[in-house]
Amino acid sequence: MVVGGVLALTAASVAPATASPAPPSPEGAPGASGASDAPGGLPGTLSGTLDDVLSGVRAGPEARGAAKAARAAASAGVDWKKCPPVEKLPAPVRCGTVSVPVDYAEPDGEKIKLTVSRTAATGPKGKRQGPLLYNPGGPGGSGMTFPLFGAGIGGVWKKLHESYDFVGYAPRGVGRSAPLSCQDPKKFTKGPSDSPLHPSAAYKRKMRGKAAAYASGCARAQGDRLRHYTTPDNARDLDVVRAALGAKKLNFFGVSYGTYIGSVYATLFPSHVRRLVLDSVVDPRAEKVWYRANLEQNPAFERRWNDWKKWVASHHSVYKLGKSPRAVQRAYDAVRDAADRSPLGARIGSKELYEAYLDVGYDDSVWAGQASALSAFRKGRPKELLTLASSSSDKEAAVEEENGNAVYNAVQCSDAAWPRDWSRWDRDNTALARKAPFNTWENAWMNLPCAYWRSAHARPLDVRTAPGELPPVLLLAATRDAATPYGGAQETHRRLAGSSLVTERGAGTHGVTGGNKCADAHLRTYLLEGKTPGDGAECAGRPAPEPVAGAKAAKRTRAGSPEK
Repeated sequence: MVVGGVLALTAASVAPATASPAPPSPEGAPGASGASDAPGGLPGTLSGTLDDVLSGVRAGPEARGAAKAARAAASAGVDWKKCPPVEKLPAPVRCGTVSVPVDYAEPDGEKIKLTVSRTAATGPKGKRQGPLLYNPGGPGGSGMTFPLFGAGIGGVWKKLHESYDFVGYAPRGVGRSAPLSCQDPKKFTKGPSDSPLHPSAAYKRKMRGKAAAYASGCARAQGDRLRHYTTPDNARDLDVVRAALGAKKLNFFGVSYGTYIGSVYATLFPSHVRRLVLDSVVDPRAEKVWYRANLEQNPAFERRWNDWKKWVASHHSVYKLGKSPRAVQRAYDAVRDAADRSPLGARIGSKELYEAYLDVGYDDSVWAGQASALSAFRKGRPKELLTLASSSSDKEAAVEEENGNAVYNAVQCSDAAWPRDWSRWDRDNTALARKAPFNTWENAWMNLPCAYWRSAHARPLDVRTAPGELPPVLLLAATRDAATPYGGAQETHRRLAGSSLVTERGAGTHGVTGGNKCADAHLRTYLLEGKTPGDGAECAGRPAPEPVAGAKAAKRTRAGSPEK
């Protein structure tokens, strides 16, 4: 799942560790396993002192190539111009490009251009602290709209924009940054589709075939370039962008998967960090990357799904969907079953319905809209639900959706070894689906191309820094976050020496910033003054959403739809 769902390095580990075996036949016997029982495929315990390990991480051809690319970028700078119409970014946002090597071990070889966007700080020159770069996560998400946050979202972002230039960028493969595509977008987004909670053997064979075909499409589209989508590659890109902006040190704000880029960056370039904010933090343990991380999302999403059902049941007088979570589940299942019998509005199957309601696991602000749409449909008014669950028929939207999925797979499948044996996937997900049926199998299908991936994979980076290597770092996390479970923030806190963890207790919205006044205050103090609350701080969870219905709820759903 895009994170929704996370690396370790020596000089050899960012280079391909091994070529992936040929994919097993989707219809035949399971192939040989390409991973150990630890899903990340970590080849053993690192030996030597921490200094020895970190020296190995920061040496080698990739490190030298990154330094050379950064020097070239610093010399070239960014030629800021009016943004092209395709970006849909109004003035005063300006756009440009930064050239990075495809392979950092060969910095004079093939290069690609990353698109970047910027608005200048709004405050007086004496308050300005340079560029703040932003990554919204994914993998596959674009941060190009970040320059609009100050004026468009306001709140803490408006205050921060007084002191910082807001700089967004599209990571390699995303948007116009050498875009990656593995399948015809029309075919990728074609619906309606079903999403059985307990898939049959025939359905599983069909999905294995689709996953293998998608992996083959990625290999055909990218060839050898496909192995250069790892998180360390993305972290090195970030350092080149820093240099192109003329900044001696990096100010970075990462959300979700963006926090993993930030953790890897801190490990590779600790002396380049000025301010580092990691919001909704990915677990960096090598054995979690990525197979186990995605498995662990499923119980977390089931918990959040239950949170929503309890909330809906507590407002039965508004929604009339039942006075207990079980009754609300029955109401949802009735609509789901109807969609499987005959697609709703001829365009919504149970998969499209699931995708619409997955949002309740990400963001409390959509709860009322999802409840209202389900309630109205049950009362014979389908328009609200059809609008909520319908995919856009716009060609650009289809291209963007497939592009995001392609980059998601390219990063996750390249970052680490995945099980190649279908029986392992089947066993793990069948067991999980008994306890966490809402998300388990759809999450598996999204990641299954990694079982058939044709390019080499890397070994996960051992994310950590020695005491005193980093300036203060701020972590933000909610205890009931489903996409990045809270344990990931705790582990990152342990590994990034001297970091500070601000916890939103009892909340589950993915992306703490902008929704909790206490957390925002800590964020503002850190970015403006460089001060953290010591080892950490606790913030009470944000209030539960108001139980509105109809047009008000629909408007709130559209405005609050999360980045995944």
